[in-house]
Amino acid sequence: MLIEIDPQRPQPRKIKQIVDVLKEGGVIIYPTDTCYGIGADIFNKKAIEKIYQIKGLPKTTPFSFVCCDLTDISNYARVSDYAYRVLKRLLPGPYTFVLEGSRQVPKMMLTKRRTVGIRVPDHPICLAITKELGCPLISTSASLRDTDIFSDPREMAQIFGKQVDLIVDCGLIYPEPSSVVSLVDDEPKVLRKGKGDVSEFLELES
Repeated sequence: MLIEIDPQRPQPRKIKQIVDVLKEGGVIIYPTDTCYGIGADIFNKKAIEKIYQIKGLPKTTPFSFVCCDLTDISNYARVSDYAYRVLKRLLPGPYTFVLEGSRQVPKMMLTKRRTVGIRVPDHPICLAITKELGCPLISTSASLRDTDIFSDPREMAQIFGKQVDLIVDCGLIYPEPSSVVSLVDDEPKVLRKGKGDVSEFLELES
């Protein structure tokens, strides 16, 4: 199923329809500020396992997830005063921040170091979905193994077929990965340069 939705004026009725699919254990493709992502409720183990199958990835590969705001992040990660100041300044935005995970995070979402990658994308549809859902959404790019990230929802409908339950169509999004920055132990470290400006963190590393 494909739902067209205006990214500037998301209709509450359509947001609820998307969230109903997630609450029933569905897997969706949805827009972010960097690319289309494949998502599911982080507390639905079967849906997460389905995403691993779609992506062709081992279950040891950690997925990041999307929160709706900074208050939501504090439920799933330990946020120091320093980390809070960074997050408040740069989010919503094209960043993934790595933080120490809290006890509320499902074990399969944690890395071996018990860290998590968290996003608050600057995209109204994405944020509306997570707010209505009431919990975070898996965040992994809409791609298959050894393929580029797809940008056209119509193309994704043909490629993913019945592997996903719903595709949220907001038009073309030309993919550019988020910048990944670890803030563990208040020691900023750039793990990937992407769409978000990381110059301030590189200066601190040098």
